[in-house]
Amino acid sequence: MNLPALPPPPADYAARVPFVPEAGDLVHVGPDHLLREAFLTAPAAAAWIAMRDNAAAEGIPLILVSAFRSVLRQAEILTGKLAKGMSLEQALEYSAYPGFSEHHSGEAVDIGTEGCPHLEEEFEHSPAFAWLLENAERFGFSMSYPRGHASGIAYEPWHWRFSASRRPSA
Repeated sequence: MNLPALPPPPADYAARVPFVPEAGDLVHVGPDHLLREAFLTAPAAAAWIAMRDNAAAEGIPLILVSAFRSVLRQAEILTGKLAKGMSLEQALEYSAYPGFSEHHSGEAVDIGTEGCPHLEEEFEHSPAFAWLLENAERFGFSMSYPRGHASGIAYEPWHWRFSASRRPSA
């Protein structure tokens, strides 16, 4: 795999943002909002589908904006931000350095909803966000980047990560 040339991350980056190995065993979860095929690990996929379907049954549409992302794709995203004139420090507030994105795990999802722009803070004012705050933990999901998170990554109310250890036992 040939990654685009990137400047190295800040010296303290690995201390703030954990390395995330790229998942290898993924299952299809349907298309994302751009009709790209989306993938998660089997446990995360089952939890995502159950959560999405439960929310829908309560009249809350949850839209899959993104799921698994390879290290190569993450490098392309970061390269694109730099090409648009962002400094590396600015870009890293919104996109993790390749090898450090939770999307590599196959357990992270970016969630949107109808009537709300995707990947924008205003998602926090949506009924979908309120539903997630109340219910996501039942499915093993938690918001990764709340306000003031020590990683230095900006507040992302749309970014949720699955962990079987967070899922309450039935």
